[in-house]
Amino acid sequence: MELKSILATDCGSTTTKAILIEFVDGEYRLRCRGEAPTTVEAPFEDVTRGVLNAVMEVEELSSRKLLDGEKIITPHNNNEGVDIYVSTSSAGGGLQMMVAGVVKSMSGESAERAALGAGSIVMDVLASNDGRKPHEKITRIRQLRPDMILLSGGVDGGTTKHVIELAEILKAANPQPRLGSDYKLPVIYAGNNKASDEITKTLGEQTDLTIVENIRPVLERENLNPSRDIIHDLFMEHVMQQAPGYNKLMSWTDAPIMPTPGAVGSLIEMIAAEENISVVGVDIGGATTDIFSVFQNQFNRTVSANLGMSYSICNVLAEASLKNVLRWVPFDIDEKELTNRIGNKMIRPTTVPQSMEELKIEQAIAREALRLSFIQHKAFAVNLKGVQKERTISDAFEQSDSGLSLVDMMELDLLVGSGGVLSHAPRREQAARMLIDSFLPEGITQLAVDSIFMMPQLGVLANIDQKNLAESARKAALEVFNKDCLIRLGTCIAPIGKSNPGDMILSVSLDMADGSDQQIELHQGELLSIPAEYEPIMAKLMPGKGMDVGAGKNEEINTTLYGGVVGLVFDGRGRPFNLPSENDKRIDSLNVWSNAINEYPDGDEK
Repeated sequence: MELKSILATDCGSTTTKAILIEFVDGEYRLRCRGEAPTTVEAPFEDVTRGVLNAVMEVEELSSRKLLDGEKIITPHNNNEGVDIYVSTSSAGGGLQMMVAGVVKSMSGESAERAALGAGSIVMDVLASNDGRKPHEKITRIRQLRPDMILLSGGVDGGTTKHVIELAEILKAANPQPRLGSDYKLPVIYAGNNKASDEITKTLGEQTDLTIVENIRPVLERENLNPSRDIIHDLFMEHVMQQAPGYNKLMSWTDAPIMPTPGAVGSLIEMIAAEENISVVGVDIGGATTDIFSVFQNQFNRTVSANLGMSYSICNVLAEASLKNVLRWVPFDIDEKELTNRIGNKMIRPTTVPQSMEELKIEQAIAREALRLSFIQHKAFAVNLKGVQKERTISDAFEQSDSGLSLVDMMELDLLVGSGGVLSHAPRREQAARMLIDSFLPEGITQLAVDSIFMMPQLGVLANIDQKNLAESARKAALEVFNKDCLIRLGTCIAPIGKSNPGDMILSVSLDMADGSDQQIELHQGELLSIPAEYEPIMAKLMPGKGMDVGAGKNEEINTTLYGGVVGLVFDGRGRPFNLPSENDKRIDSLNVWSNAINEYPDGDEK
């Protein structure tokens, strides 16, 4: 079945967003969007009110009748209704889980990866070797009251003692669900299959126990999908059933409702697979920052639950330190004044900057929130621990061993930013600078932002598995993502290697799309940009002595680069990147770089 019209909503914690996608002239395009406050809390206590209000706005903008009273019209009939309606949700605090594993850095980490990949917030990781006494673990479980618990541990056929002890701790804690008291807490067991019977005896009556395949059947392999799928199912069956109005919403949708971050993760995975590229995506919100990555075909997601731009803004200051935030502020400001301004933002989280100074301070804080979240992500996105890897002689002599992290910035092809501070930055140049300064891409990396944060709706659309709909739903998600969702900022070219201030580190020859050619020389410490549309530009990149731009030291590259709203950005500031420590020099450098990419044009506050 070819879908002609699709309605998708995302029920966020504060705003419900609706989009209408239509098949026009042989392709899927975003027709319009609407939004309304989410209504999961008092006085409404019915999530469908916010959905109806957002859909009414779409109805008005599109002049297409979508509602029949309080019912979404499906399937469509002439110019009324839509073929399918889908939704995601993180209202009511999203999905909050605890995970438990025998060894914290092995089965504990695998369980955490499964839970995060399914779109949950992991409140705590319990492990037999985490140093806490049994009574401390019991108290912790009772305090947190998660929506769901994932228990894992042991390889199939191995020893069962420790995982059974963990089950006994869960039984003793007898945790009560966060939402609603008239149902049993869902517990998923994804550990050693030999222990399944004992686990059933221990937890079967007291909890709603589901047994799935082991997350680590053998040390060398992770098997996360069965756990992820059941987390989605139980999220719908239990957690969402308790939230006001969700039963009604579930009866409207043509596919299961997905947790918002799970849907974004699905989309990132799909893009990486479709284009065979490495991708990093970030969503910076008011309370949390989510980072998604696909390297070597492995998907990872982390939630920095204490790093955000409004409710968690003081945590950013505490974790990053005032000194690290201040280093990005391109003017003199008293430390106390900066602290007060950040405190004001936490007290009034919905305010937006009213002056250029306030905007620059907010973007300085965003750089640190993004940088810290990415450090956490790199530490988590690792090859499997506990697995012996063969090392060759050359590995042993390799000095730049980057540890086990899968994240290799030289391999990264696409960096996508979303969330208010990036998607709604007054100028796209500011979003590009924030992404470059925080993530420090190496070699050649395309940059983009999600224009109006519709990645969740596209993610749930891409996940539809009804045979007659799956193909056109996936096609719709991909086409709208590339044509309407992504704003292509341009490409960052950053050579790496040892150099001295002023050294010529890259020579560039460009055949522009208009037929002209440009020659560029990049020196150490410089940031340069040239305007270029999102179209192919033939480029010859010749690194300076000892420098690497992606093919190895001193190796030149002939490739195709793509511009964008910002154009091509050449970053010669080096990796690792260090700002000058003297205040005057630091402020001068920040302003020179800012002017180089036209970030805050004089007198232009648009």
